[in-house]
Amino acid sequence: MRDSSRVSVVKVEETQSQRVDDDVVIEEPLEIRVNGDSLSVTMRTPGDDFDLAVGLLWTEGIIRSRDEIGTIAYCPDEEQPELKNIVNVVLVDTTRKIESSRRLWSNSSCGLCGKATLESIHQVCQPVASSIVISRELLFSLPSRLRQAQANFERTGGIHAVGLFDEQGSLLVLREDIGRHNAVDKVLGAALVGGLPVSETIMMVSGRLGFEIAQKALVAGIPVVASISAASSLAIELANDLGMTTIGFLRGRSMNVYSHPERIAAGGITA
Repeated sequence: MRDSSRVSVVKVEETQSQRVDDDVVIEEPLEIRVNGDSLSVTMRTPGDDFDLAVGLLWTEGIIRSRDEIGTIAYCPDEEQPELKNIVNVVLVDTTRKIESSRRLWSNSSCGLCGKATLESIHQVCQPVASSIVISRELLFSLPSRLRQAQANFERTGGIHAVGLFDEQGSLLVLREDIGRHNAVDKVLGAALVGGLPVSETIMMVSGRLGFEIAQKALVAGIPVVASISAASSLAIELANDLGMTTIGFLRGRSMNVYSHPERIAAGGITA
């Protein structure tokens, strides 16, 4: 399944121009069905679609463990059977009907659209219980470790990445997608299916740390989320309320710690 394609572009540098081939990220719709009923359609980069579906079901509170999943398979599109743009998740409870406020078209950058209320999302999240303590040096190293593992970004320059690291800084799982929320769902879906314990991990994201990314991490029980960009006020509020450490502008040897700095080892960090 291709995640990029070659297109012809006119490259302009100063006063010179020439036609060259360039790699661009593929963006296509994916419909996610549960027990045959349509739940959501999102624009995503093809690849790791089953992880994306599982991660979405988990972070939406539809499932709470991998044991609730029976089978996952692509459904052929009657008009374009060669495409793999429909995924059906059959739950162990095959009679279950899913009621969701997320029956909508969402683009790859928008995560919160279609939610019933912020309060209902807040109710899904439980306080984080983790004893992880990490050093500043480890945190400073994460952006470069994430970047080095981004194969698609190196080709296209137009895709988000999310990585899960352990407390020693080892990369456990990485996923890329044109949508940052999709990349989070892919990582968390892979973690759930693989039985990866996430309560002692750090999630590093290449995009801004908004409310829904914080919410997804909290549903999974991830104690630390770091971003090379900014955090939003709602993400910080949620993280403060529910015990998650959030870090923004993690670049070079500096960072902003927005919530719960006690998880960062002593050495100049004060609450």
